[in-house]
Amino acid sequence: MRIALYQCPPLPLDIDGNLQRLAQQARIAAQQGADLLICPEMYLSGYNIGAAAVQELAQLNYGPAASRIAAIGQANGIAILYGYPERHDGRVYNAVQLIDAKGNTLANYRKTHLYGDLDRAMFSPGETALPIFELNGWRLGLLICYDVEFPENTRDLALAGADVILVPTANMEPYDFVADVTVRARAYENQCYVAYANYCGSEGQIRYCGLSSLCAPDGSRIALAGRDELLILGTLDRQLLDDSRTLNPYFKDRRAELYTRLSND
Repeated sequence: MRIALYQCPPLPLDIDGNLQRLAQQARIAAQQGADLLICPEMYLSGYNIGAAAVQELAQLNYGPAASRIAAIGQANGIAILYGYPERHDGRVYNAVQLIDAKGNTLANYRKTHLYGDLDRAMFSPGETALPIFELNGWRLGLLICYDVEFPENTRDLALAGADVILVPTANMEPYDFVADVTVRARAYENQCYVAYANYCGSEGQIRYCGLSSLCAPDGSRIALAGRDELLILGTLDRQLLDDSRTLNPYFKDRRAELYTRLSND
């Protein structure tokens, strides 16, 4: 499976503008053979937009934007993962949704670990279990930005059988270390691919660090962006995945009986 990651500056408060450039990037990604296009966290509306704007722009997961994105995916024969503010049962969540190339919703995930006052002022935390689903024969898991910084999340998805963990993000300076080191470590220690799609540029007082990447289970980065707007692509290799799991038998050698505090604390 071939994955495209769209690193871009945010277009805050401009849903129509974000959908227009999504259509353009989906077409370019599909022309380069991509099966899946991943956009950053809160791509639809912008991330650092404040609680009032989030309330105004929040949509149901089957709302008008989802319908337009499904049409974009169908027109280009490509699955799309995008971040958006989701309205559900009177609350607003920082969510991502994956719609396949036929226009069907495969998964919707709400950020479970909120980052600081910025997230907590705008969103309720997600409470549902981390999803695992299939696309083109690969088992996928979803996280959002700060979620990947908790090793329990990636390990839980890996133990559930994830081959690839998709992470739309809005990582900012001075946290380059996460994009540069943590994401690679999560792929290596969990013997899976990690796709990390970040913003670049600025939004209010935030300056995003870019460095979007597709990291392989052997610790390599098979696609890597710099600081500027860019569409990057990489191809998942089943043989590399199998070989890495044979070489590093972490799941075979782990001793779960010694880690009970992880579930009790």
